[in-house]
Amino acid sequence: MPPLLRLFTSADIRERLPELGALLQACVHDGASIGFILPFDAAASRAFWTDNVLPAVARGVRLLLVAEVEGVLAGAVQLDWDTNPNQAHRAEVRKLLVAPAYRRHGIARQLMRVLEDQARLLPRSLLTLDTRSDDHAQALYLSLGYVAAGSIPGYALAPAGDRLDATTIMYKRL
Repeated sequence: MPPLLRLFTSADIRERLPELGALLQACVHDGASIGFILPFDAAASRAFWTDNVLPAVARGVRLLLVAEVEGVLAGAVQLDWDTNPNQAHRAEVRKLLVAPAYRRHGIARQLMRVLEDQARLLPRSLLTLDTRSDDHAQALYLSLGYVAAGSIPGYALAPAGDRLDATTIMYKRL
């Protein structure tokens, strides 16, 4: 069954907080390099959604797009356009998440395509993101037309906390 993609409001975030928390935790525990290191517990995951995402969505400077498969939260991605006045043409892609059980079914690609459509409606003409260099996500972004602007070695601590990983900065003109 194809996923249902929809924008979450701040009320949706509050209502589905346990599922959002579980999605984030599952991705971090599976090795996703999305800003968190192990150990990563439910309280830390909840805090991310309530202290970071919820206020930005409520202020109208970020959108949260989710993918549901038969009512189960299978993925999510954010678009952040809380920029300075000289950057009103761009937005940042943040935290593309797909639950490990739902990977390799095209959910990430569908989330990104709808996110780009939403960016065009804002209107934003440039999207930026960063991803762990040589990660499978980088291959996805390249296949969607994103361009690697460069790589920074030793940029972020790996989720296991055992090494520093390089990151690749990417962009796409819409």
